[in-house]
Amino acid sequence: MSITDHLSPISVNFTLKDHTYDVLRQAILGMNIYHPDVDLRLDERNLAEQLGISRTPIREALARLSQDGLVIILPRKGVYVVRKTRQEIMDMIITWAALESMAARLAAIHATEAALKDLRKFAMKHSAHAARAELAEYSDANILFHQKIMALSGCKLLSKTADDLFMHMHAVRKRAMGESDRASRSVVDHMKIIEALDARDGEAASKLVLEHTMRLHDHVKRTWTRLEQIDQKNSVS
Repeated sequence: MSITDHLSPISVNFTLKDHTYDVLRQAILGMNIYHPDVDLRLDERNLAEQLGISRTPIREALARLSQDGLVIILPRKGVYVVRKTRQEIMDMIITWAALESMAARLAAIHATEAALKDLRKFAMKHSAHAARAELAEYSDANILFHQKIMALSGCKLLSKTADDLFMHMHAVRKRAMGESDRASRSVVDHMKIIEALDARDGEAASKLVLEHTMRLHDHVKRTWTRLEQIDQKNSVS
């Protein structure tokens, strides 16, 4: 399990430097970086061979990804996808919970009827993936649902702040969705949130979003002990 599972050759019809960056960024976002056995190392030569291009645009793209905070370049060691520690993940979830709970409160006030109708259609469409245990599809739809609530708040700065957490929140939810009965519980929670928004009950919507996200926090705290052991091992080496 590594980044090469998410790559295919790049077409020459694109601006190579920018497109290489976009392809690698999307591949990283598609990785389950919090899986205990994932390979986080990015090898320039292997990436170049996988994409069918030279190493120069790979090197330039990795430098940009490093500036974005998605990878870390360690001299004489290599390039690695950045993974947060277990404690950092829990702090990040708390931050997301605070942002989205406020977004839900604002969405209950500012979202149009058409926008809320679209949110309900989106949730109902993708709930079938959870019912059929198509967890990869539902995981992607799940994070989009939460991003839609951020957008419905009408507060651009709030949405932008949440976007800075997107990569890691997506990866955390991606792994957690396949654990316990979180997928089916997520569907139920989403519909309750929508009902509160439809009723223009900002307080209820805010509370439901907060509880929903903090259940993810509690799940990570309770069950992701192996990740903590890996973090401790890496900090020593």
